[in-house]
Amino acid sequence: METLLQGLRAVSEPTRLRILNLCAHAELSVTELVQVLGQSQPRVSRHLKLMVDAGLLNRHQEGSRAFYRLAENSDVSDLARILVDLTPDDDDVIAVDLERLEEIKVQRAQVAEEYFRRNAQNWEDLRGQHIDDEEVDARLKRRITSAPVRDLLDIGTGTGRVLRLVGEEVRSAVGLDNSREMLAIARSYLDQDTLRNCQVRHGDMYRLPFPAHRFDAVTANMLMHYADNPGEMVREAARVLRPGGRLVLVDFASHDLTELRELHAHRWLGFSDADIERLFNKAGLELQNVERIDGGALTVCIWTGRSRIEVANDLVAEAL
Repeated sequence: METLLQGLRAVSEPTRLRILNLCAHAELSVTELVQVLGQSQPRVSRHLKLMVDAGLLNRHQEGSRAFYRLAENSDVSDLARILVDLTPDDDDVIAVDLERLEEIKVQRAQVAEEYFRRNAQNWEDLRGQHIDDEEVDARLKRRITSAPVRDLLDIGTGTGRVLRLVGEEVRSAVGLDNSREMLAIARSYLDQDTLRNCQVRHGDMYRLPFPAHRFDAVTANMLMHYADNPGEMVREAARVLRPGGRLVLVDFASHDLTELRELHAHRWLGFSDADIERLFNKAGLELQNVERIDGGALTVCIWTGRSRIEVANDLVAEAL
């Protein structure tokens, strides 16, 4: 009862209700909220702290910036969603807020487009030169959704390609990347697709900022050939899988195009099935499925491994 009352008290102020509504529509920084609300940064920060402390909002730090979004798994997250649903979009104040929010999204898109334009050569999709991207995406989507997925993690998310591919098929999805510039692009794309159940985070693939057994599925799409230590990446991905959860890896099969090391900074010249099975075994995963898409000089593989940890009983499964 006290938790519910604390949540109600934390939002019982017009500006906080506006903030709650905005953070339900997009993940926003303090600067962006100040821009929309037209209030001082210290005042907005005080409101945000109260709402985070009450469990209505989630906060995460990304370098010098903090981002806020509607809480997902707190004791009052259902209350937050109910309050947002009860807030009329045609209210004069809310309507202006949403118009300003759209301006923020346009600004994000412009910044992302400019960055991508300047760096287009660096982000050239080598895979697409040899293999039909749409075929790879279609097979990856079928593989991910071949079993129910509530919560998904995409490691090395880049522009959020995997999130946009399956965002409508899962309850929630998180994309992780160590490039803040690429995360800005991903946020812009998620805004455009209105995938509010998807979010992106800055982080290290060798030290995932999540507790054990957090996700039903983890993906790494064309990431592993850049990894200094693929085994450590696979072990860390396996750590955050729920019992029976799946790791889906997309990457090149073993090849002899040595020039990719110099031209595209590839650390590894693809992987054999035996390589992947060995990495999976060390991480407590069982190799279940391999799909190949032949592109001549390069072949893309989709390897799926399942956590060997089993759920003891239905009660434990429900708790997870």
